[in-house]
Amino acid sequence: MTPSPNATHPLAHPLAHPRSAPPTDPAGTPLLLLAPKVSETGLQLLTAARRRGLRAHTAPRWEVPAELAGIRPAHLYGGPLFADAVGRDLGLALLDAPADWLATLPYDLTRRRVEFTTLAEARRLRGPAFVKPPVDKVFAARVHPDGSALPGPDVLDDDTPVLVSEVVRFAREYRLFVLDGQVRTASRYAVDGDLDMAAEDEYGPEVAAFAADVLAGAGGLPSAVVVDVGLLADGAGWAVVEANAAWASGGYACDPEGILDVVLRAAGPETTLTDADRPYCRPLPTIVR
Repeated sequence: MTPSPNATHPLAHPLAHPRSAPPTDPAGTPLLLLAPKVSETGLQLLTAARRRGLRAHTAPRWEVPAELAGIRPAHLYGGPLFADAVGRDLGLALLDAPADWLATLPYDLTRRRVEFTTLAEARRLRGPAFVKPPVDKVFAARVHPDGSALPGPDVLDDDTPVLVSEVVRFAREYRLFVLDGQVRTASRYAVDGDLDMAAEDEYGPEVAAFAADVLAGAGGLPSAVVVDVGLLADGAGWAVVEANAAWASGGYACDPEGILDVVLRAAGPETTLTDADRPYCRPLPTIVR
């Protein structure tokens, strides 16, 4: 279910504030470049960006098209590989949550024990745990019966960072696109572990209330980010699932206009980066072609 771009989002309404216009540059119209692999969210962002008057294009290859090179300000939407391939060429600062953010939260926000450690340490697990790479998806995040099934040193380095958490089951999960500590748009994306998208449901007020607690009390996040929260199946209440980069996150049933607001900040010009956001920038490699 895709909401009208002009609709007020029921889940986000208690936390919403007026949207901001994209950054402008007298030298030209802002560019939004999308990864070659087109997703439903990407198609929605193309439409939303063009409606605002941005130059919105899907890259045919994993590089900045020659005819778009030099257009500033620029923004992107795509996964980490695309970000690494074109981010420096576009002059971008790409914001992401710290790899250890979830492990720094108090128990009353996670409702489970979470440890930020290395893959070498996780391989020593002797019981079940949920293990995931916190930044790039170098292996599938899932519950492991112990550490023996994790990728070995012949596949991934021992010092690969991972999050190891106590196994819990979420009855419902929600995605929140956050800008300046406020939810711009939200969507349910799972029920009992299965994909089940909805722009609104009966838990909207509870989602908004818990999101307000998280964003007011947790700290340690950039100004533009995605936070997932969920309702635990055991009756223990609400908990943070994880946080991710807005420029690489699917929108599910979120309002595309709200997603675009967050993406434009999360993947924006390095020249407009604030001191507060500087610690959350993804290191970008120099690509030799």
